[in-house]
This record gives sequence, C-alpha cells and structure tokens, in this order.
Amino acid sequence: MIFEQNYLYWLAGAVLLGVAVMSWRDKNNPRRITTGLFWGIYAVLFFIGDWTYQLIGSTRQVNIMVGIAVVIMALMAGLGGVKLGKYTQRTPEQREKSARRLGGHLFLPALTIPLVTVIGVLLFTFFPSLQAGFFGAEHSATLVTLFSMTLGCVIALVMALVITGDRVSQPLQEARRLLDSVGSVFILPQILAMLGLLFTAAGVGHSLSWLTEHYLAVNNRLIAVMVYVGGMALLTMIMGNAFAAFPIVTAAVGIPILVLQQGGNPAVMAAIGMFSGYCGTLMTPMAANFNIVPAALLDLPDKNAVIKAQIPTGLLLLVVNGVLLYFFMFL
Repeated sequence: MIFEQNYLYWLAGAVLLGVAVMSWRDKNNPRRITTGLFWGIYAVLFFIGDWTYQLIGSTRQVNIMVGIAVVIMALMAGLGGVKLGKYTQRTPEQREKSARRLGGHLFLPALTIPLVTVIGVLLFTFFPSLQAGFFGAEHSATLVTLFSMTLGCVIALVMALVITGDRVSQPLQEARRLLDSVGSVFILPQILAMLGLLFTAAGVGHSLSWLTEHYLAVNNRLIAVMVYVGGMALLTMIMGNAFAAFPIVTAAVGIPILVLQQGGNPAVMAAIGMFSGYCGTLMTPMAANFNIVPAALLDLPDKNAVIKAQIPTGLLLLVVNGVLLYFFMFL
C-alpha cells in the first residue's frame, strides 16, 4: 500500500470533526452552533481536498469555494461566534494527586513524539527501498517527516491513555478545550503561509525593491544590511511566518542589493535572513502556533505573556544578526 499525504489530512479532518460535534452538543457554550460550525467547516476543508478537483475539474472554482468558506469562518470568528464551552476536566486537587501518582512517567508520551519522529526519518533515509515501497517513487521529503511525527503522536497518545487510565474521549475533549482557548487564530499559520505566495505572485518583492533603491541609501553596506535584517523581522511580525516573508524580502533587498550590488555571499545572506525572520516570530501574536498556543496550554491569564517574555531576546538576536551579516557575508 502506498501511503499518501491525503491520509494525514483526513486524520486532521476527523479530529476537527469530532471537536465540531462535541461543540454542537455542549449546551453550556453560548455559541455552540457557530463554534461547532467553525470547526466543522475547517474539518470539511481537510476532507474534500483532491475530491473537489476531481469532481469539479476547475482549479479556479475550487479556489473560489475554499475562499468563500474561509471568509465565512473569518466572519463567524470576528463576530464572536467561537466561544469557550464546558469541558470534562479534573479538579485541581485531582490533577495534583494524579501528578504525584504518575511522577516522571508523565514525560514519556511527550518524549516519544520526537524520538519516534527521528527514528522514522532516519530509517526511511538509510533504507531508500523501504521509503520507495511505502511512499511511492515520487513523494516529497516532507511527507516522510509528517508521517513519522504522526506515528509518534499516535504512539504517544496510546501510551498516555495506558499510563493515566483516562477514557479514549478525554484527549479529544482536551483538543477541543485547547482549540476553543486559542480560537480562530489557530488557522492563521495556514492562511499566512499562503499570503507569502500571494504577495510574491503580486510582485510585492519587486515593488519593495524599487522603493528601497529609490528612497534608501542601500548603496551603503550598513544601511542595506539593516534594511534586510529589519525588513525580515518586520514582515514576519506582520505575516506571522518567516517562510512567507523570506521570498519577498530576499527578492526585494537580499538578492538585488546584498548579493548582486554589494557582492555578498548568498548562503550567508539566506541563513542569517531566515534567522532574522525567526526573531520577528518571537515578537508577534500572528505566529499563533508559537506564541498563543503555549499561553493557552499553560492557562496563562495574559495571552501575550509569551510574547512579552520573548521581546528582549528577539531584539538582542536581531542586533547580533545584523552584526554577523555585515562582517561575515562579505568575507
């Protein structure tokens, strides 16, 4: 059997559909219908995938349908349609008693995920015939990593259920609690990643290049480095994704100015440029999976507490990146 990436999408859709059903059934949620509908639409988008392209046959029509679904989700979230409900949770006393009983065994499921992921990637890498037989001759390297990580999550889930003795439905309840706590920003990483492609296709990189060349003294090496490093961080803060910001800023400043005009090393430029983008990731709520989800997991009263703690580190690293780029790119 050839394993396809669609199977992972269907698994994600099944989890989201379970969350949607639980939300609809939760009478303690003041917006249970719209909350369930929000996660239900999201689940359907994972399920339909290639089927819509096969049935409709028009990429443009499918894109329009998905776009309409995303707009509906945005409207529901913006109008306060996604709310917290009631979740089957233990009392603080019960959790403390359980923690004392389980002790260090609580870390085993969490450590299993990266361990299985690394073992899976190495196994498929060192045995190409196994990789080709399982994933087919043509597949992306990302699929191997995603499969290994998903397998690690499934094994960790089974281990957690065995160790804690909880019901099978409890992990889904916790997933619902987390998704409702994070809210609509949970879907930001996907949307923002696509925004980078949209900006690149629209020629934003070329427009930024024209602006920087005409209005900034980028013939000065120090200013060019500052513009590139600061631009990567700033655009990442706006878009929430360094991978989305990288092609835009690199097309505008990195390649035409630092590499072609200043004669810099493109490898050093790309590496430090991405690192500069990660500095922006530390300082923005748009990077929801890095900064908002941890706050929800830790039940912090301030959703921006993680960002506030990371801002000094992000700014310091940004300065260091500028120094490194200035001195090492032109060696």
